[in-house]
Amino acid sequence: MNARQLDIDHVVPLAEAWDSGASKWTDERRERYANDLDAPRSLIAVSLGSNRSKGDKDPAEWMPPAKDDTCTCATDWVAAKLR
Repeated sequence: MNARQLDIDHVVPLAEAWDSGASKWTDERRERYANDLDAPRSLIAVSLGSNRSKGDKDPAEWMPPAKDDTCTCATDWVAAKLR
């Protein structure tokens, strides 16, 4: 896979974060969240297709097609939410 086939995905999508409380954050805090390079589970490289199919969905609405990645996805989601 080459770089043109990848997207950087927010494990917790920006719109979902907004709906679950980020709307009350300061602009600075939202910007820090959107560009969080300090937590390895916040932003991940994924295939274009996977990122497009996930969109702004949470784990109740979308899980990776590879069943082996389900646990990692759920763990990363919880870690990002707690952070």
